[in-house]
Amino acid sequence: MSNGYFNTNGEASRPDPAIELIKNRLSNVKHKILILSGKGGVGKSTVTSLLGHGLAARNANMNVGILDADICGPSQPRVLGVRGEQVHNSGSGWSPVYVTDNLSLMSIGFLLGSPDDAVIWRGPKKNGMIKQFLSEVDWGQLDYLLVDTPPGTSDEHLSAVQYLLGAGLSGAVVVTTPQEVALLDVRKEIHFCNKLHLTVLGVVENMSLFVCPNCKVSVTGDGNKAHNLNKR
Repeated sequence: MSNGYFNTNGEASRPDPAIELIKNRLSNVKHKILILSGKGGVGKSTVTSLLGHGLAARNANMNVGILDADICGPSQPRVLGVRGEQVHNSGSGWSPVYVTDNLSLMSIGFLLGSPDDAVIWRGPKKNGMIKQFLSEVDWGQLDYLLVDTPPGTSDEHLSAVQYLLGAGLSGAVVVTTPQEVALLDVRKEIHFCNKLHLTVLGVVENMSLFVCPNCKVSVTGDGNKAHNLNKR
């Protein structure tokens, strides 16, 4: 183990000076959890929003934040019904948008001129945006910070893990669907977590019980396949 600093090959590298800044910024956040998926379209962002709503609804005194780290495909503003809201910058940093009294959200979607604007950035610029979100958003006291990541295992994921490990990253939740083509990528996602010593808190098999209301056929297969992944 190399203090949690990695380059794009997963190899040890020099620590980024922003890591200490992020550690201090997130010192009031109890649990920091990455939401991962190997493939797009499995419902990762929906699961993230439902998890956020569920945690916030359990206790009115529990504060939950969601960071939409999918820079090129920010969907949380729409999913959570706050598209078009504005973020404000003050001396203490960016203020997230409040979905409810105890559920807040930060997304690059709030910074775009139009929801249809495309973010056409290379890896370093996307990583810089993630770093800026983690170091400059003023979340206040949080019980949970859920980080909705893009699909796959790319630069953004390495950056998020690198920046958050020093701040006390609790682990990751991996979202999949029962199809074998999705499970193939989930195995890679779990391998990614193991390689970076990131605890897999659980695997969510989304849509496993969905049956077509017309033909009564299970659209995604038999389901319960993620249970076997959890045994590995």
